[in-house]
Amino acid sequence: MSRSPLGTRVQTGSVCPESGVWKVVGTPSTTAPIARGNRMPPYGGKAVYWELIQYA
Repeated sequence: MSRSPLGTRVQTGSVCPESGVWKVVGTPSTTAPIARGNRMPPYGGKAVYWELIQYA
């Protein structure tokens, strides 16, 4: 099974395709460890895009 490439972007509510460290695209930003299969969370009460920056 191949990994999702670093830089993959997914939106809040989508299923996480790859375990790793994800960063919110935009400002303000944050990072969070998210496991494959979990739903991508909102940030600051809003739907955002998350970008994979590091594998777990």
